[in-house]
Amino acid sequence: HGGVGCGKTFCMDQFFDSISRMDRPPRILAQKVHFNKFMLTSVHKQMHKFKMIDKIKDSEAVLRNVVDSIIEDGNIICFDEFQVTDVADALILRRLFTGLIEAGAVIVMTSNRPPQDLYLNGIQRDRFAPFIDLLIDRMEIVSMWESETDYRLVHGKNKARGVYFVGDKRNELESAFLELTKGDEKLKSMKLVTINSKRSLFVPTASAEHGVARFSFDDLCRNPLGAEDYLTIGDNFHTVFISDIPALTMKDINLVRRLILFVDSMYECHVKLIVHAATTPDGMFKVDLKNRTHDEVFAFDRTRSRLEEMGSVEYLKKRWLGGQT
Repeated sequence: HGGVGCGKTFCMDQFFDSISRMDRPPRILAQKVHFNKFMLTSVHKQMHKFKMIDKIKDSEAVLRNVVDSIIEDGNIICFDEFQVTDVADALILRRLFTGLIEAGAVIVMTSNRPPQDLYLNGIQRDRFAPFIDLLIDRMEIVSMWESETDYRLVHGKNKARGVYFVGDKRNELESAFLELTKGDEKLKSMKLVTINSKRSLFVPTASAEHGVARFSFDDLCRNPLGAEDYLTIGDNFHTVFISDIPALTMKDINLVRRLILFVDSMYECHVKLIVHAATTPDGMFKVDLKNRTHDEVFAFDRTRSRLEEMGSVEYLKKRWLGGQT
């Protein structure tokens, strides 16, 4: 655990890649997953399947089946950006991780917070506390807080043009959109089907031919959307425009949570994100000193850092990871 951009994910990637390159016996199966997507697809979706389709009634039996299905994909599990904000996730984690460890899983995680600060100020946190005890008791905790460099900002210094527009630069945003859609006359609204729950997700403007979608901040953050919706967007479009992001405060905490999830989801899918905002990333979410301990404040530090990195040439050269769900 450590601050944003200190190299946590880099270290985990090096570990994971070293296992993936092993081509001599015994071959070790490993999986690397983003925590939000893991909980959606590997846990909640599988729990629903075992309960509703396989008609398993006993909750412990359901969880054992979920653990077995996860282990099948690899008993070394690397979780990137471990952060708990959802009460449903918080209440199941101790049982889930106990089951994984007892089944022989080796778990590696990165997080912006030490175990004792996870889910801080969360609903029913007293029921989450045994999971913290499990992490401290069963895992080796490594602190990277002494690093003072945000390496994402080092990448971000090599800025690409035309990916982040501030204030009155809306005309430039419009020009970028027309350029990337090549004047597509078939621009229209469309509906997507979400990855797990098969709900309908409205996209106000899109070019299916060119893989580009456009949303306003209100479309994405003032509607009741979550990680599943944002990952569905990232799975269908390699380039996403978001306009009119305002300056946010603690009074907008629900909007902040959704913006964090949205940016995380785009980053995970290597989506090219084109932003129009009232301010630069460092001024997007302002808090006073008494609110500095909130989970969202720590999480938004990562969001700022990612927005900076997503505007770099290095990031824009990455291969889109959508279209694989």
